[in-house]
Amino acid sequence: MNKDIRVRFAPSPTGPLHMGGVRTALFNYLFARKNNGTMILRIEDTDQKRFVPDAEEYIKNSLAWTGITFDEGVDNKGNFGSYKQSERKEIYQKYIKELIDNGKAYYAFDTPESLDKLRKEYESRKEVFMYNSATRNGLNNSLNLTKQEVEEKIKNGEKYVVRFKIPENKIVKLKDIIRGEMEVNSNTLDDKVLMKSDGLPTYHLANIVDDHLMKISHVIRGEEWLPSLPLHYLLYDAFGWEKPEFAHLPLILKPVGKGKLSKRDGAKMGFPVFPMEWKDEKTGEIYAGYKEDGYFPESFVNLLALLGWNPGTEQEVFTMDELIQIFDLSRVNKSGAKFDPEKAKWFQHQHLQRKSTDELTELFLPILNEKLGYNVQGKAITDYTKKVIELLKERATFVKDFWELGQFFYQAPEIYDKKAMKKAWKENTVELMKEVVKLLENINDFEAKNIKEKLSEWINNREIGFGKVMQPLRLALVGGLKGPDLFEIMEMLGKTEVLKRIERLIVNA
Repeated sequence: MNKDIRVRFAPSPTGPLHMGGVRTALFNYLFARKNNGTMILRIEDTDQKRFVPDAEEYIKNSLAWTGITFDEGVDNKGNFGSYKQSERKEIYQKYIKELIDNGKAYYAFDTPESLDKLRKEYESRKEVFMYNSATRNGLNNSLNLTKQEVEEKIKNGEKYVVRFKIPENKIVKLKDIIRGEMEVNSNTLDDKVLMKSDGLPTYHLANIVDDHLMKISHVIRGEEWLPSLPLHYLLYDAFGWEKPEFAHLPLILKPVGKGKLSKRDGAKMGFPVFPMEWKDEKTGEIYAGYKEDGYFPESFVNLLALLGWNPGTEQEVFTMDELIQIFDLSRVNKSGAKFDPEKAKWFQHQHLQRKSTDELTELFLPILNEKLGYNVQGKAITDYTKKVIELLKERATFVKDFWELGQFFYQAPEIYDKKAMKKAWKENTVELMKEVVKLLENINDFEAKNIKEKLSEWINNREIGFGKVMQPLRLALVGGLKGPDLFEIMEMLGKTEVLKRIERLIVNA
């Protein structure tokens, strides 16, 4: 690519950042980094009615957690600020005036009530009302008023919006990196509002002006903006500006049924759709986040990257750096990508397996302290925990799983699994366990290999089935018929603790 690559992620602080929004940010980021480009964070906060306090901070924190970084924008230095649209009002007014002066836009004084009445009239005739070349000449706007009448209305404080004057019967030829070439007749478009009655621009004007002034080379955004592409093309033409290249990403679809993935799907099916936990201040509802649910940021990024994009190889597990090296917009799919919560867990499991024992130990120790109710620290407990993690790692998906899978390494079982008890504890089990206690007492070198050798020899000599001994033994040590290699568990617990647990079960059985 010859031109300087400049892309932007431009969220609106109207609520939490959906995982679809994070994916848009990610694809922009990967594209920028792959092409040595510039990544910009711009906050599009012109919708004051839907503005949500703390949403901007949530967006920034979420992106920081994923590892998506910015070169310019809010909180960064840059030569194209402000990067917050609410602070660029005068800029938009300048360009609105330019469009009006050039006959490309006009003042519209129609009240919401009068427009609603018109829509109902059209509906009664089974028609759809559109504010466009077919209707605008008969409506309350500056196309049908004298300059003096317009000035009087504005002077008297009449509310108005500014609408774009869509050219009549023009074939608009569009190009999208993902979807190819398209054509739209301008008669199918309506004269969109460019500036609202509060004096703030709509998305359509603000994003065009900002993208031009910030020298954005590629607009990579969600599929929901594809219907707006003809309007945006016409706006670029109206200003006489060079257009950026466009790429509209496919929707992330719900796991079951049809339609776009929503927060309700997550709440209903028990999985997060937001990167971080979000509390709705109006309703008090708390929505789960991938971070709080125990996902690694790299797992979350990996699963997002493969929603609607494929690398062209069999590889599925990637680091951010690997994604940057291989990412290509031409491999983004046109069709929607169905989200699979189980696949999300699979990615998490894969990334956990990649982590070192030291790193997992560091992450697990705070959880261990919380579960035990006191702080464990020092080399001995750290080394012990490393061994625990090495034994359990293959079975774990989340760091918190190490407690669920290996609680017995730190606490003797207080209750025993009923089904396991029924299966493992027979009439002669007490006598067998008493003999096992005697055998173990006489093993001086209490290592897994030695314990296995001595116990196996004894079982074979007695001609007892292994299950008759091993199952109740595991039950005594673990509390159920689960866990890693039993002899490794015995070595870890030590002779004194092993004997204590067996004797306790003998008493309580």
